[in-house]
Amino acid sequence: MKTRLQPTALVTAVLLASFGSAPFAFADAVSDAKAFVAEASKPNPPWTGPTTGPVAQTAKTLVYVAADLRNGGVLGVSKGIEEAGAAIGWTVRVIDGQGTVSGRSGALQQAIALQPDGIVLGSVDANEQAELIKQAADAGIKIVGWHATAKTGPAPEQNVFTNITTDPLEISRAAASFVVADSDGKANVVIFTDSVYEIAVAKSDAMAEVIKACAGCKVLSIEDTPLAEASSRIPPLTNALLQRFGADWTYSLTINDLPFDFMAPALQSAGAAPDGFPRNISAGDGSEAAFQRIQQNYYQFGTVAEPLSMHGWQAVDEMNRALAGEAASGFVVPVHLFLPQNVTQDGGDKFTFDPANGYRDAYKKIWGVN
Repeated sequence: MKTRLQPTALVTAVLLASFGSAPFAFADAVSDAKAFVAEASKPNPPWTGPTTGPVAQTAKTLVYVAADLRNGGVLGVSKGIEEAGAAIGWTVRVIDGQGTVSGRSGALQQAIALQPDGIVLGSVDANEQAELIKQAADAGIKIVGWHATAKTGPAPEQNVFTNITTDPLEISRAAASFVVADSDGKANVVIFTDSVYEIAVAKSDAMAEVIKACAGCKVLSIEDTPLAEASSRIPPLTNALLQRFGADWTYSLTINDLPFDFMAPALQSAGAAPDGFPRNISAGDGSEAAFQRIQQNYYQFGTVAEPLSMHGWQAVDEMNRALAGEAASGFVVPVHLFLPQNVTQDGGDKFTFDPANGYRDAYKKIWGVN
């Protein structure tokens, strides 16, 4: 289904705040894109996160409410939370929302019924579940989000102590800038989004702005299709787009890696070369399958991966700050673009973005645990 999404007031405000009164209006779109890509694909820098904070709050219970554990990003964060939870000495439980609105509501209801000290929202949209999140907050449960809102940091208006994500607009800029740079300013792009999620709309709007700022590039279509139904929706949608645009479709941009799980077989069936066009680039999350495809040059050329395990550790640290009555850390991980030439660095050889910057030891030192 093709839908031309309009930026929400929040998205527009975030764009303006991040890039000034004329977002993405580069003086030279191609050269600026190449410079940005070169910076974003450098090896990950040393630890720049917090070094101070409250010691471990004892005997706490944490529930991770996952939007859909079939999503590699959501799953990766859950593993990081379980690992960090064991290190800090907490009880951690994971509940799967199974990719539906009702499933996410049910998972949150189960979480609240457990009366935990804290809940982490794993890609559960804070607007979609606003009523239950307020119910949890009113019961004294602290809420930390991962991809729960369209921006990083505290969201008190949504009862979220803080939202963890690499800056979604920087992620989008990195993915779309690669397309501009790689095509030398001649890309014809299809963008895939899911309007169920505020953060997804923010990312797809931002990617579209980058492409539109390139005079020789073109947004062929913005496709709004549910991530939860990617397995059934993406194959026929891919075939329809191939019939509609043919060889004019040279690049794809998606809000995360999941659509490419199901696009690859459709492209192969249509006779497209695995290392040819359309070249597929994801604006997050950096799933294991995505790393495998990039290493094999198999229907995916890049991903702006997020350090999922590190985000899980950050979620536990932010929750510890909330339970201690302290402010959020304010830490935001810099963007990192993985391409065939650097995909085996920074943990990519193990099919994940797990930077060797000592983040586990840094958090354990803050918490005062071994």
